Amino acid sequence: MVELKTPGEIEAMRAAGRVVATALAAVRERATVGTKLTELDEAAREVLRSAGASSPFLGYQPRFAPIPFPAVICTSVNDAVLHGIPTGYRLEEGDLLSVDCGATLDGWTGDSAISLIVGREQAEDRRLIDTAYAALDAGIAAAVVGAKIGDISAAIGAVGRAGGYGINTDFGGHGVGHTMHEDPSVPNEGRPGRGLKLRPGLVIAIEPWFLGGGKDEYVADDDGWTLRSADGSRTAHVEHTVAVTDKGPVILTAL
Repeated sequence: MVELKTPGEIEAMRAAGRVVATALAAVRERATVGTKLTELDEAAREVLRSAGASSPFLGYQPRFAPIPFPAVICTSVNDAVLHGIPTGYRLEEGDLLSVDCGATLDGWTGDSAISLIVGREQAEDRRLIDTAYAALDAGIAAAVVGAKIGDISAAIGAVGRAGGYGINTDFGGHGVGHTMHEDPSVPNEGRPGRGLKLRPGLVIAIEPWFLGGGKDEYVADDDGWTLRSADGSRTAHVEHTVAVTDKGPVILTAL
């Protein structure tokens, strides 16, 4: 069931979103050569603790997962694109890192993701990340009253396909509210004019993830969580929680 939020509830979600943005900023600052992924997780945990927020990721166990998620962020490196578990791996020069984070504050949740390059970057990695952010911007711009979910999906997909990247719709955007995953689903590719009509108060996570090799296939690690490009190509994942309002889309996970 799709639940619309009041202006006051959207403001409460903005507070949760700012915690997420602060945590991701802390992770970005710490993401240097030699840093362990577990150290990035601890940096995010400290932000959540300081804000009095909890993590919707920690202990989360959907049907596909063999174990509850053991961290407050997902850290996906290079060919890993989603749900990477923070480990003792130390970041290396040129790694492409995607970080997903959520926070629940006063009963409301925010969800966001960033992609970045550690140290010296390669042009193709920068283009992949820039394209993912361009797709995110296009999806957000399409999140207006009277449009359809398919308009958001089509906007994201058009940018990704134009860049020559692979897109898979098994995982994508979703509603956000009291919990991290609510209705509706927001795929990263679709047909304009199709799906749910967007109304004021709808809050959704818009989250493009692209596969650099151009193929749409991914594989799962033995941990049951980490998803990687099937061809070993690099990947990128970005996300914002966005409210649909009469004044246009409002990003709730920005500082």
